[in-house]
Amino acid sequence: MSMRRRFGIGAALVVASVALAGCAPAPESDGSDAAADECVRMVTNSGGLEDRSFNQSSWEGLQRAEDELGVEAEAIVSTGETDLAPNVQQAVDSGCELIVTVGFELAEATLSQAEDNPDLSFAIVDETVDAENVKPVVFDTAQASFLAGYLSAGVSKTGVVATFGGGNQPPVTLFMDGFVDGVAKYNEVHGTAVRALGWDKAQQDGAFTGDFEDINKGKALAEGFIDQGADVILPVAGQVGEGATAAALERGGVSVIWVDSDGYESLAAEFRPVLLTSVLKNTQDAMVEIVGEVQDGSFSNEPYIGTLENGGVEIAPYHDLASLVTPELDGEIEGLRQAIIAGELVIDSPSAP
Repeated sequence: MSMRRRFGIGAALVVASVALAGCAPAPESDGSDAAADECVRMVTNSGGLEDRSFNQSSWEGLQRAEDELGVEAEAIVSTGETDLAPNVQQAVDSGCELIVTVGFELAEATLSQAEDNPDLSFAIVDETVDAENVKPVVFDTAQASFLAGYLSAGVSKTGVVATFGGGNQPPVTLFMDGFVDGVAKYNEVHGTAVRALGWDKAQQDGAFTGDFEDINKGKALAEGFIDQGADVILPVAGQVGEGATAAALERGGVSVIWVDSDGYESLAAEFRPVLLTSVLKNTQDAMVEIVGEVQDGSFSNEPYIGTLENGGVEIAPYHDLASLVTPELDGEIEGLRQAIIAGELVIDSPSAP
């Protein structure tokens, strides 16, 4: 039997109880289950649990681990920078054998606690921490973003597409590298001159909002790109990306590519008409795999790297905008996917995991 309770952003804890050794008992019990003897604690970054990104997808993966592997999972939600280190300490103090942290903001606290607690297992999502008991969970999103860039160039009617990020950090710029390379590949194949605004791969610099939470900044930046003719935009900025979807909806004739999760499912339904696809990170499968490794004693610090080959990254269906994608273009994208999987086409990036 499992019990699950979901709370929105700002809640102190999100608890999901089912029945890794030495864990504290579940916070509540109705008397029908014995105290849990296996558990995992997850600490979110300051984006909160319902970030429509990798906090949310990591939590969904741990909820799957409850159902499939019988662990008790609890998410400790950070609402600001000052919460981060105390929340990791709280996770460690829970007695659980596995601590999952999410994002670069938690790298320092994760490393510190891992060094102080060598008998515990840690996993950090979307960041790399070098320690014997920390498994990085990272994704070669340039592979899937390459497909999204090729798609963007193929559907663009203006010959201008764009991308922007929340901050100039490897997990962000990896998307942007793949995207502009995909546009370049389309131009090479078709003899076109589609322009990609917002990112210079050679200089590793481009357009950034400076945070991952202020939706208005994303909207303003997207509007600037639209004014320059962009009709497909890839925001790599967490919640800030919602500003781009709002701008696309208001302006018309503009589509957006979401990141991390399928925006068609995770964003408000009003934005579905402008969502071309999403560059996906399959964090859910990674969480289930890691919990299983802790249970069977095979856990190591070898990174989990999501790729097209193992299904860790992918692009989402085209949903309502499928009519923009010709069978010929879709076939070309599938051919590129298979070439990447086979190693015949290598997508390079200085930020590759």
